[in-house]
Amino acid sequence: MRWKGRRKSDNVEDRRGQGGGGGLRFPFPGGGRGARRGGGMGIMGIIIVVGIMIFFPKFGKLILGGGGTGFPGLELPRMPDSSTNRRITPSQGRVRRNAGLPRGGMEDRQGSRNDREKVSDEMRGFLSVVLADTEDVWTRIFDRMGRTYREPKMVMFSGSTRTACGVGMRQMGPFYCPNDQKVYIDTAFYKELSRKFGASGDFAQAYVIAHEIGHHVQTLLGITGKVQKYKMRHGQKSTKSNAIQVRMELQADCMAGVWAKRADRAKNILERGDLEEALNAANAIGDDKIQKRTTGYVVPDSFTHGSSKQRVSWFKRGFERGDVATCDTFTS
Repeated sequence: MRWKGRRKSDNVEDRRGQGGGGGLRFPFPGGGRGARRGGGMGIMGIIIVVGIMIFFPKFGKLILGGGGTGFPGLELPRMPDSSTNRRITPSQGRVRRNAGLPRGGMEDRQGSRNDREKVSDEMRGFLSVVLADTEDVWTRIFDRMGRTYREPKMVMFSGSTRTACGVGMRQMGPFYCPNDQKVYIDTAFYKELSRKFGASGDFAQAYVIAHEIGHHVQTLLGITGKVQKYKMRHGQKSTKSNAIQVRMELQADCMAGVWAKRADRAKNILERGDLEEALNAANAIGDDKIQKRTTGYVVPDSFTHGSSKQRVSWFKRGFERGDVATCDTFTS
């Protein structure tokens, strides 16, 4: 991915090395009354959450929910300049690892303390550029929709950190908290993504961020609130609620694809093999792959993010069409 020398976002907060905060409390997601009070879960709730954490959920959606075959009122406006002029094919070349960086990603370089600090600075620089790209893309898209895009903050942390959704922890992977409209990431996640799941490369890392920004877009468009109301009506842990959560995650994957298409069209950010890196990451973190790896079997009704095939398919759809209106996973 071509990222060096380009604009960096000012919306990055670096909390690495500061440690986490406070007791383990899990407020309801979506900014409801429970979230404002900061109420916690009981023992059974914590047990359930620990089980869910095995499958790398997003912290802002700890209470599972979801589903059904349709979700009225979520039509997205079609962009006037959508296109399908670039398609993803397996023959686009070998996966190209990070340009000018060690194989496996920035976070894997070994050496002296100065070397590690340099890698840390590079990681912040890289994430700042990716965030800036999402700001540029989504600001233009929202302008065309007659809306205002509010830029989210990105918080880099190590171990654990306080959020408006409770305490975020490394084990949860990157997540978006709708209560404070911030993306949280412990960059150690990238090591796990590379070493345990074989999904390395700088564009794989960018895809993860773009997915979380997709959740921010959903919040701004009112989709997050509608999903939460649906889940409250049908029961937070019902099969329907779980299914609608999967649709929400797949939509974020599609929006990540839209971002990739539009950022590349505007700034020519993609190098040979970058798309394969993103697709490989989407495939590696499908619920079926993770469940099979961690438990030895697959339980589709317990999916929270979608299967590998679904995640790859929706990212490709967003990239190929470059149109946010094609990301309506709720009525598809």
